[in-house]
Amino acid sequence: MRVVLTGGGTGGHIYPALAIAEQLKADRPDTEFLYIGGKRGLENSIVPETQIPFETLDITGFRRSLSADNIKTVLRFLRGVQSSSELLEKFKPDVVVGTGGYVCGPVVYAAHKLRIPTLIHEQNAIPGLTNRFLSRYVNTVAVSFDGTQNQFPKAKRVMYSGNPRATTVHRANAAEGFRMLGLPEGTPIVLVVGGSIGAKAINEAMLQMVPDIMRMPDVQFVYVTGKRYYDEIKRGLDEAPWVTPANLKVLPYVERMPEVLAASMLVISRAGASFLAEVTSLGIPAVLIPSPNVTNNHQEVNARALEDEGAALMILERDLNGRSLLEAVEAVVNDEYLRARMSERSAGLGKPDSASIIAAELRKLAVRAQAIRRGAL
Repeated sequence: MRVVLTGGGTGGHIYPALAIAEQLKADRPDTEFLYIGGKRGLENSIVPETQIPFETLDITGFRRSLSADNIKTVLRFLRGVQSSSELLEKFKPDVVVGTGGYVCGPVVYAAHKLRIPTLIHEQNAIPGLTNRFLSRYVNTVAVSFDGTQNQFPKAKRVMYSGNPRATTVHRANAAEGFRMLGLPEGTPIVLVVGGSIGAKAINEAMLQMVPDIMRMPDVQFVYVTGKRYYDEIKRGLDEAPWVTPANLKVLPYVERMPEVLAASMLVISRAGASFLAEVTSLGIPAVLIPSPNVTNNHQEVNARALEDEGAALMILERDLNGRSLLEAVEAVVNDEYLRARMSERSAGLGKPDSASIIAAELRKLAVRAQAIRRGAL
């Protein structure tokens, strides 16, 4: 099978696409791929490292207010459709998969016009603008959150698949996570992470909370500041009037996050959909601080979905400070029954077979298209 993957801008769009590729390759090693991304997104640094052939389009998103830039966006979209058509006709894929971001628009739409089977995956509880637009043209829409199928009323077929990133992370080795952190296996770990670049609000609350983590001496805090904030946080800790607690490890970035996640007993984080898929795949209790600076406030909706099921506690950023964060952490760390219940509820939301579900759907689409071309249907 020949598969085109497209998705870009953020890791939340890119890593699910790569998880699908990983599953397809595991099922059929002779599967061939082409990844089409945008010129400005993170995919430019992430995808080439996977050795998947990579092409780019010059594409931007629409501004939500009236703007002359939207005219340029329309022109870029039309040029993107033309460029995508040329790439697709050359590669001749059996199926095209879109995982979100502006670049998906012209690629998936071009595939539709060329009658190539298409599937889009929506990571968030509230769909993005591009996936809303594409849903009426594709063969299948796959959603991460059960109950959000009705968000795509014009789609031909909507299926609950979970997030394929869950499959990748479910295989993570906890022992390797402890080794990477230089900690004995079984050490209770609270992982604090704000994403690859970090989250200013979480960092500020953590600095306020640090003196009080000595109240939990048996718990190891692994605090991932993000590369942007690491020097600032280290300076703040060094200049503080108190000694940095021995049970605090501060890191700018974690290269192999799945293994560290697998070793953790509690996670404090934002509420990006792909990261939540990883957390629930491993059944980890979470304290979630959704970013308010995202389209349609979708992170709060993502976080509330876990909170409503008893898998997480949520603190809105406007209520976040050292005290509120400490209270949430102590509530979970000091209550073994609550922690076990949250873990069970989290695992119940996880879909570790997500990538397999999507891979099976892609094979069905490809086989049906091949049968149509042969005149068998």
